[in-house]
Amino acid sequence: MAGSFSYTVVLDACVLYPAPLRDLLLSLAAAGIFRARWTPIIQDEWVRNVLKNRPDIGAQQLQKTVALMNQAIEDANVENFEYLIDALSLPDPDDRHVLAAAIAGHADAIVTFNLKDFPDARVKPHGIEILHPDDFLIAQYDLAQLSMLKAVKTIRQRLKTPPRSAQELVETYRLQGLPQFSAMLEKAIELI
Repeated sequence: MAGSFSYTVVLDACVLYPAPLRDLLLSLAAAGIFRARWTPIIQDEWVRNVLKNRPDIGAQQLQKTVALMNQAIEDANVENFEYLIDALSLPDPDDRHVLAAAIAGHADAIVTFNLKDFPDARVKPHGIEILHPDDFLIAQYDLAQLSMLKAVKTIRQRLKTPPRSAQELVETYRLQGLPQFSAMLEKAIELI
């Protein structure tokens, strides 16, 4: 929303692709810990890759997920960013839309596993940080520990098929490539 003081990030498709990480990031954004942004192009990219790699998940189910995401996170869809794409230069031209969305969406950072795809020399002039999700989550945890722990506990309580213990959920996050965040959660395991 206009005038928001929340730390604003564009979530790259690679962090929306794995369901546990997507759920974690969206739950934290819904709790007001940070402001999440994306575009229809980013949404299409992660959905297309899930459909390619997981034929057991139907397109209709994923479109419902996208609709729920757009409904849950106010003003998440960045608009009017396309005109910037051709003016940007990145190692992979297919990633320019993400940087364009970050610029147009007034983002502070892009959260991605693909750090090398967004070299500092190309993004710093736009005032945008490139953050690995583990580093991003640690920074958010340092700022809002209790809110983060409450959100993670809510996620765990929501998981019914199958239910997960706190330790199992922490291990899920470790397997998602979040070793620092998992270590922090283990220190507060009794709270989640």
